Amino acid sequence: MGNIHPRFWGWYMGASNFTGALGDFLAAIEGSNLGGGTTGAAQVEQQVVDWLKEIAGFPKSASGTLTSGGSMANLVAHTVIRNLAAGYDVRKEGIAALKRPLRFYASDQVHSCHQKALETLGLGSKALVEIATDDRLRIRLDALEAAIAEDRANGLQPACVIATAGTTNTGAVDDLVALADLCDRESIWFHVDGCIGGVLRLAPDHAHLVVGMERADSVAIDPHKWLHAPFAAGAVLIKDPQAHFATFEMHGPYLQLQDRGMIAGKFLADYGLELSRGFRALKIWMAFKEQGAAKFGRLIAQDIGHARYMAAQVEAHPLLELIAPVDLNIVCFRHVASDEDAAKTLNTEIMLRLQERGLAAPSDTTVKGKHGLRCAFNNHRTRRADIDGFLVDVLKVADEIVSGQSG
Repeated sequence: MGNIHPRFWGWYMGASNFTGALGDFLAAIEGSNLGGGTTGAAQVEQQVVDWLKEIAGFPKSASGTLTSGGSMANLVAHTVIRNLAAGYDVRKEGIAALKRPLRFYASDQVHSCHQKALETLGLGSKALVEIATDDRLRIRLDALEAAIAEDRANGLQPACVIATAGTTNTGAVDDLVALADLCDRESIWFHVDGCIGGVLRLAPDHAHLVVGMERADSVAIDPHKWLHAPFAAGAVLIKDPQAHFATFEMHGPYLQLQDRGMIAGKFLADYGLELSRGFRALKIWMAFKEQGAAKFGRLIAQDIGHARYMAAQVEAHPLLELIAPVDLNIVCFRHVASDEDAAKTLNTEIMLRLQERGLAAPSDTTVKGKHGLRCAFNNHRTRRADIDGFLVDVLKVADEIVSGQSG
């Protein structure tokens, strides 16, 4: 996909780093299966999880585990939430014994992995209630409160509010403090999908955007995004370690824990779905030890600066327009056209020609009915000259299309 190229801004990828790649190489040679055991590798993973707890503002007593990515991290969290909300032994009885259907609430900008998770857990896509967003594409508190009240009146059970700290579509950050307050009032689990913004506290000038995340019951984080770890590396943090453990703990007769020996102590597979687990932690640990946390914070700020610079360039040009606010590191914009259909056709063709010629890799999206280009800055190799050159190419390709020149 070309993720490491300085003009790769499509979808939401990570850009990796050399030390992390070396960490993956060394982890493969070391060869640990991180299902569990009293190994150095297991201690490295615990250290990385502890660092992530510190970054998210979670207490040391919280539990956590590394996963293959954000989708799996959110699935692990939702499994814990489902089992607690059910109020009985779901592992034994299954979801058929649910007395009231569970409901999970999120904005209409929520990542699709949440629907997939609830479908996988047997709750069905109807369990995810998507709430309308405001003019900054954040979940509307009034609409959320109304939906919860209506569901309770109809005999349904509100189980969780999913806040997003940086939506994949536009980078919008929900009001985490207000959502935490609401969840306290309603006695509902508060989950933050922080796969993009979960490490924002590393960037002091932007940490205010995620105030309230520390009040969540669980947080999903993607180190292969703003920590630039090579694919793949996700993480989930859960404040209730006993609930986390009770959801996944299982040992066959071939894995009996002992007080001493090679598999004494904490067994990492008891906190997720995977028994076979690669040594994902080493690439994160090595990069942190080499670069330091402050360096990652500066890179986060750099990406946000790139987005704001591009947004200013777009707003200053008469043929370009923003189609969403720029609050974080994602810019959604388009070349203007005579009407909505023409704009979709034109901007889609611009994107395809830029990709096919190897000039840049934006993606596309639709925001509130407006279709356009989307650039997600998550690449430490990007410079302002890349942005300037990209916008020149956008205008040049648009002129070709309008004048009827072939791609």
